[in-house]
Amino acid sequence: MISRIPLVKREQLSPAGQDIYASILSTRGSLEGPFLAWLHSPGLAAPAEKLGAFCRYNTSLKTVESELLILLVAAHFRCCGEWQIHATIASGAGLDSASIDAILSGVVPTLPSPRLSMLYALCTELLRHNGISQTTFAHARDMFGDQALVETVGVIGYYGFVAMTLNAFEIRFADHNDPFESPAR
Repeated sequence: MISRIPLVKREQLSPAGQDIYASILSTRGSLEGPFLAWLHSPGLAAPAEKLGAFCRYNTSLKTVESELLILLVAAHFRCCGEWQIHATIASGAGLDSASIDAILSGVVPTLPSPRLSMLYALCTELLRHNGISQTTFAHARDMFGDQALVETVGVIGYYGFVAMTLNAFEIRFADHNDPFESPAR
């Protein structure tokens, strides 16, 4: 991964930083993405790592649902690093390539389930308008219930934080193209 700030090396970390580093590796298997910046501040990295682990692995949403939300956030923020990491994960979780390509292109995807369609509507509305209409909110609440609705907004917010971090520090895979710099976009 490349970054506009130095990437922290494990041996440079304080004991608290070492603990966070180990926790990140144990839950994710690698130290990609925003953690490369957040480890400069162990006080920020620790709660961010815990929130991220919950948002990615422990909500009541299905993996494909969470990954749809993450790709929508990545596309909204035009976040190369987030897209590079999560497009493959979304595909592996069952999101079809046509939907992934549509999201990247800014086109409304044809999603295979009412739940995914509702998540798309809620997420795009929240990102575009900084709120959710009463109609969308009521339909989403009926479909998901309060817990999953709160978790959905949490996933969107957390990955917005991730996208801003990755964009601010230009963290991304060096050996991958930036999908948002394509002449067709």
